[in-house]
Amino acid sequence: MNAGPGTLPPTRVGWGSHGLLLLLAMVFADNFVGRQILAVMIEPIKSEFGVSDTAMGLISGLAFAAVYAVMGLPAGRLVDRMPRTRLLAMSCLLWAGATMACGWAGGFWALAIARMLVAISESPTTSASLSVIADLYPPHRRSFAISCFTSAPTFSSIIGLSIGAWVVEHYGWRSGFIALGAPALLFSLLLAFVVRDPQRGRWDLTPHAHVPSPLLGMRAEARQLWATPAYRCLILAGGLATLSSYAVGMWNTSFLVRSHGLSLQHAGLLAGVICGISAGIGGLFSGWLSDRLCRRHPHWQISIPVLGHLTALSALMPYLLWSDGVLIRVGDVPVPTAMLWCALYSFFAVWWVAPSFNLVTQLVSPGRRGSAMALQTIVSTLLGVGVGPLIVGLFSDLLLPVYGQESLRYALMLVSLPGLGAVVLLVRTAGYASRSGYRHVASVL
Repeated sequence: MNAGPGTLPPTRVGWGSHGLLLLLAMVFADNFVGRQILAVMIEPIKSEFGVSDTAMGLISGLAFAAVYAVMGLPAGRLVDRMPRTRLLAMSCLLWAGATMACGWAGGFWALAIARMLVAISESPTTSASLSVIADLYPPHRRSFAISCFTSAPTFSSIIGLSIGAWVVEHYGWRSGFIALGAPALLFSLLLAFVVRDPQRGRWDLTPHAHVPSPLLGMRAEARQLWATPAYRCLILAGGLATLSSYAVGMWNTSFLVRSHGLSLQHAGLLAGVICGISAGIGGLFSGWLSDRLCRRHPHWQISIPVLGHLTALSALMPYLLWSDGVLIRVGDVPVPTAMLWCALYSFFAVWWVAPSFNLVTQLVSPGRRGSAMALQTIVSTLLGVGVGPLIVGLFSDLLLPVYGQESLRYALMLVSLPGLGAVVLLVRTAGYASRSGYRHVASVL
C-alpha cells in the first residue's frame, strides 16, 4: 500500500495543493457547521414547533440522512466522471440556497423538507473532496492531509456550537441558518473560476492504479465494491463509529443543559470549544501519527483506529455518569468536572477517520474512488446522521417515565455501545486485507 523507500514519484507537492486542500476543508467545515448548529437549535425549535425529542431526532438526522443516502451513490459516480472542482462549485451554490431556506421555514415539515434539499446539494462534497485529496498527496503523506480536511469540521464546531449558541440566543435560530449560507457562495466562485482539477491517479503506485476502470451500472458498481470484504468491513466499522460519535455530538449540548443545569449558551460554548478543540487536535495527531508509524509498520493503519475506539469508549462512560460538580469557573461560565472526560473522549473518538479513509483510497483504483468514498459516506451518514440522533431521541422518550430529566444520560450510554462493534470489524478488515494481498496491514494484528 504505502510506497517503500526509493519508489516515491519525483513530483513535489506544491503550495497549490495546500491551497486547494484549505479550500476543500473550508467547504467541508461550512457544511458540517450546518449540521452541528442544529445541536444548539434543538431546544428553541422544539419549543417553537411544539414537537417531541423523537421528532427532533428525525429532523436533526433522518430527514437529512435518508435523502443523502439515496443521492450519495449517483453523486459518487458523477465524481468519477466529471471535473470534481466544477461539481463542488455547483454543490456549494445549491447548498447555500437550501441552507438559507431552512431559516425561512414556516413550520416543522417545511424545515424537514429544507433539510432534505441540503442533503441533496451536499451529497457530492465528501466523495469529491477525498478523491481530489488522493490526487494532491502521495500515500505516505495522505493520512495527514485527510486529517487536515476531516479536522476542519471539528474545529468549526467551536463556531457552530459556541458562537452559534450566542447567535441563536440573541437573534433566533433562523438567523443562524441564513448566516451559514453566505460563505458557500464565495466558495462556489473560487471552485468554478480559480482552481484546477488535479490529474487522477498521479501518485498511485499500486498494480491497479493506472488500469482503466470498466464503466459499470450504478448497482453493479456498488455490488462490486461491496463484494470486497476488506472494504465492506472497513466502511461498516466507520458507520458504527459515526453512529455513536454523531449521536453524542448532536445531543451533548442538551445533555449539559438537562443533567448539569447549564444555560443553552454556556452548554453550547463548552461543547463547542472543548469538544471541537480536542477532536480537532486528535484528528490531526492521528493523521500525523499514522503517516509516521505506517512507514515503519503499516499495520498501524488499522491499529490506530482500534486504539482510538477503545480509549474513547473508556472515557465516554465516566463522562456520562459523572456528577454535576463544577471544576472551575471561567468568567461566568461554570465548567463541570465531567468535561475533562469529554475532552479525552473527543480527542480519541476521531482517531479512526484519517487512517481509514486513506486505506479506502488504496483499496480501490483511482477511477472508482468517487463511488467508493460515496458508498462509505452513505453508510456513515445513514447510521451516524440518520440513526444515531433518532434512536437517542427514541430511547430518551422511552426512558422518560423511569429516569425523568436524566433519561437522555442513559440513552447516550446505550448508543455508545456500537463502538465495540467497530473494533471487531476493524480487526476483520485486517484479516481480509491480509488474505487479499495487503499482508503488511495486518502483520501485527
